[in-house]
Amino acid sequence: MRLEGRVALVTGASRGIGRAIALEFAREGADVAVNYRKQAAAAEEVAAEIQAFGRRAVVIRADISDAEACLAMARDAEAALGALDIVVANGGVASRPGPIAEMPVEEWHRVLATDLHGCFYTIKAVIGGMLARGRGVVLTVSSIGADKCAPGGAPYYVSKAGVNALTRTLANEVAARGIRVNAIAPGLVMSDMGERMVKAVGQQLVDGIPLGRGGRPEEIAKLAVFLASDDAAWITGKIYRIDGGVVGV
Repeated sequence: MRLEGRVALVTGASRGIGRAIALEFAREGADVAVNYRKQAAAAEEVAAEIQAFGRRAVVIRADISDAEACLAMARDAEAALGALDIVVANGGVASRPGPIAEMPVEEWHRVLATDLHGCFYTIKAVIGGMLARGRGVVLTVSSIGADKCAPGGAPYYVSKAGVNALTRTLANEVAARGIRVNAIAPGLVMSDMGERMVKAVGQQLVDGIPLGRGGRPEEIAKLAVFLASDDAAWITGKIYRIDGGVVGV
């Protein structure tokens, strides 16, 4: 129960990594606001599972690429559950593979609008309250793609590199005010997004992982619990790569 009595908001929590983080937070004692954009039924299922742990949950629809929607999301979360102790900026979309020379400008803007601007809007919506209270934890979800920069994924990789810079900048701005900020940068995770990547690109994505398999969303969630808890009280401004050994090999 490392998060007992805490209130958390997780964006993109209806599926994949966000779902796993929301459930693991509840398992560790937190009440959770479950954000989603399209999958209302899946978000309600996550909320029901949170409640089955004996925790409170609220489901909030918001498109994080809209700054005003993020402000409303934060207000609704706090109205339902109380002041936010933990915010996980996880919501994101994958980019369609293709070289920069052939990439439609619209695709570039579509991905950055959610994966980078949406992260900023989420943080912007909650950080004022955390500063006023003098406490809080912000976690962003990045990707080792920002390190690898493989061909064909420029919008996604650039977005996640921006998330890394945003994370470290914010951490430096708010550390003296009692707020910690860290990023989790997964490699290939066998969520629905990861499975689609394997189908599109091929088995070589898995074959290149030293530990021989893709990650599980639950493994990312356990790292999120650690970073959100008091066990990580002296950790801020870090990019935690969790990838089965890919980066650096």
